[in-house]
Amino acid sequence: MQVLYFFQSIRNPFLDFFMAAATRLGEETVLVVLALLFLWCIDKYEGYYLLTVSFAGLLVNQFMKIVCRVPRPWVKDPNFTIVEEAREAATGYSFPSGHTQTSVGAYSALGLWNKQKWFRGIMIALCVLVPISRLYLGVHTLSDVLISAVIALALSFLLYPLFRRLKEKPHLMYIPLATLFLVGVVFLLYVELYSFPADVDAHNLTSAVENAYKLIGSVLGFALLYFLDSRFFRYETRAPLLAQIIKVAVGAAMVLGIKSLLKQPLLSLCGGHSVANAIRYFLLFGVAGLCPVLFPYFTRFALFLKEKTKKGK
Repeated sequence: MQVLYFFQSIRNPFLDFFMAAATRLGEETVLVVLALLFLWCIDKYEGYYLLTVSFAGLLVNQFMKIVCRVPRPWVKDPNFTIVEEAREAATGYSFPSGHTQTSVGAYSALGLWNKQKWFRGIMIALCVLVPISRLYLGVHTLSDVLISAVIALALSFLLYPLFRRLKEKPHLMYIPLATLFLVGVVFLLYVELYSFPADVDAHNLTSAVENAYKLIGSVLGFALLYFLDSRFFRYETRAPLLAQIIKVAVGAAMVLGIKSLLKQPLLSLCGGHSVANAIRYFLLFGVAGLCPVLFPYFTRFALFLKEKTKKGK
């Protein structure tokens, strides 16, 4: 707690704003948009690598949270205060840090894949900034962020060789997909069937159940995404700049629309059961896998506009 009290002592309005903005770089929505950008516009194999590292890390992270059940810093020490803006997103137990897991996993994977020094420097900076923001905001302890960072880095390095061979041996992708699914099933069975002690925090347990279904749905949607591309679409990521912008804008709007707009309807349809989260996240990544069918039309539209602009001159 001494580290957290140090950060508490240096808080000011500017740093509060900056760290609250920085911590968003480890949120789920940022990961989804980032993955779509790489999958559709830059390098699909890098996108597969990013998603696999992220999903593997989140499964380990969420499993450890509900097994260890470590309370948040302000619960352990009632005298400690957090930056209130961060409280709403601080769901579930404290150990290990989910934001750290997501950010260090994603940004370390991108840094490993790309060789440019300037790009790697930015990724390293983000791998440090997001965990520090969690400490500054007071929502995690030092052990929370350090353990998450170590797990994330280990997964990035362990999975890197496999994904570098994926283009030549696409069938290898089904190994991590099957592993993710099996671990996800074990996690789901644990949170649904295990007899937790009476003092378990009901809100945190509910969060763990919701996340278990989300991860199962995400992994199955990711598997569908990969199957559709490897068997049918085999799309090219290269396209005119305008087509790339349309890809991300239209695709992200569709995917994030599913994420936000279908939440309540699906919960109502499923009687409030968390299986609605599995369906929603399966649809999210499933639609992401279907979006490439539109890419040729975006490219034609971009080339048409370019031609019209030339004629206008």
